[in-house]
Amino acid sequence: MREQPTQQPPPVQKLRIQYAKRGRLRFTSHRDFSRAFERAIRRAELPIAYSSGFSPHPRISYANASPTGAASEAEYLEIGVTTPCEPATVHERLDEALPQGLDIVTVVVAAPGALADRLEASRWRIDMPGIEPDAATAAVQKFLAKTSVEVERMTKRGMRSFDCRAAVVSLVVCSGHVSAGTCAILEMVVRHGTPAVRPDDILAGLREIAGLVAPVPPHQTRIAQGPLDLETGSVGDPLGPDRDASA
Repeated sequence: MREQPTQQPPPVQKLRIQYAKRGRLRFTSHRDFSRAFERAIRRAELPIAYSSGFSPHPRISYANASPTGAASEAEYLEIGVTTPCEPATVHERLDEALPQGLDIVTVVVAAPGALADRLEASRWRIDMPGIEPDAATAAVQKFLAKTSVEVERMTKRGMRSFDCRAAVVSLVVCSGHVSAGTCAILEMVVRHGTPAVRPDDILAGLREIAGLVAPVPPHQTRIAQGPLDLETGSVGDPLGPDRDASA
């Protein structure tokens, strides 16, 4: 008979961590980041808690990771530890252990409530070099005038068609300049749902509705994600309740 595995002690503290994917590290997949983060946990010598069972694994929960290739200032995860830790110390040790470009933004002690429930929407910025702002504005106006915009995306279950318009809370165009010349900048707030609507889906919708196609791949950056204020259309800080509880 197989011997029963040793039961692991439960975590005595949970820490919530905001991190960023910057520069070339935006091409890091979620799986690659998970490996890098677990190695950083070991190098930082943090008292990470483990699950029980025949294959214990570190108690790390990831929340709504951004697509591979997109930069982000607002990625979140939660870890459980076996002894209380000072958030500032965890911040410093993890930042030193992670490669530059995968950067810790803040660490807080978790308050009651699920972090994932607070991640209701994301605010994105999409830089489109080579696109005139006027052309982008005309395309956005056509997009927003529609009640539904069907796009297709390959998923694990095959090609899937879905509406990308309903998830868009706001979408505006700003002008900008890059070294190569003119650049249209799209700023949008997108509500989270199932299936998750990504910036690529909205770009596909703009291509379908108005023929808007960037001559070079757009640069996508998630600026924020958190609770959605339906009155203002703004995205709040998901770690706000944790900070308030620690104050």
